[in-house]
Amino acid sequence: MTVLLTGSAGFIASHLSERLLADSCTVVGLDNFDDFYDPAIKEANLARSLDYDSFKLVRGDIRNEGTLAGLPEGIDTIIHIAARAGVRPSIAQPALYYDVNVTGTLKLLEFARERGISRFIFASSSSVYGNNEKVPFSETDPVDNPISPYAASKKAGELMAHAYTHLYGITSLCLRFFTVYGPRQRPDLAIHKFARLMAAGEEIPMFGDGTSRRDYTYIEDILHGIEAAVEWVGRNQGVHEVVNVGENRTVSLREMIQVLATEMEVEPRIRRFPEQPGDVERTYADISKAKGILGYDPKWAFRDGIQAFLEWFRGSAA
Repeated sequence: MTVLLTGSAGFIASHLSERLLADSCTVVGLDNFDDFYDPAIKEANLARSLDYDSFKLVRGDIRNEGTLAGLPEGIDTIIHIAARAGVRPSIAQPALYYDVNVTGTLKLLEFARERGISRFIFASSSSVYGNNEKVPFSETDPVDNPISPYAASKKAGELMAHAYTHLYGITSLCLRFFTVYGPRQRPDLAIHKFARLMAAGEEIPMFGDGTSRRDYTYIEDILHGIEAAVEWVGRNQGVHEVVNVGENRTVSLREMIQVLATEMEVEPRIRRFPEQPGDVERTYADISKAKGILGYDPKWAFRDGIQAFLEWFRGSAA
């Protein structure tokens, strides 16, 4: 199998790249190394993948048709993880988020159509559910009320994938990830950011009263979900599905801070701020569909995941 993996230098995709390469796949990694966070971190993420002769790194943008046209022949599967990420920044830069996340996805689907690539996996997000009152969130729930441009862009990507399945028979699987954490987590995300602030003895910003809840999903469980998705698109032809990939349990913001502080053996200094526009009150995945069609079975308890993250965090700071 030859995989085009977009966003290959990022948190999730760099881990996935190593797994695919170890499983004897050829991986074409596409990344533009933008400055949303330090590109040097992304360079470091790719160190292990670059050890493989079967890994080819292409530095370029998913929106650039010339870059896509220059990709190697023989790609049979696209795993599209590249995106402009983050709910709050999308409110400040909605046009950029639309361009990268919607236009970029469209360009990749067109590339798949032109090359005859029939397998397309799209990294969507739990943010599409907005402030859904019914829990846990099911793929059959309406997702017509996004509360951020980022969420809207991810829903648009799902719809575009559906259209290309209908028109051109591309098998498309959209995975709605729920708050992924673990080694290499982006530095702007809460667990990594809070760990860094606690280690420096600085205050932690807490938006709201701390009762908001997230379905934190450890990176290993996410990787198992994506690997199962790769097998699924290989077995099925001309179908489109949307599947939640989460842990099916929630942790409050206050609890997350306390677990992190306990494991770091520090007393957290918390500074309260009002709730932020675009932030959802909770995420909570119904994973029965993932279990049914992918055999997905998450294993990682939250505290175990935090301990594994901190082991990496301490090593990376050394």
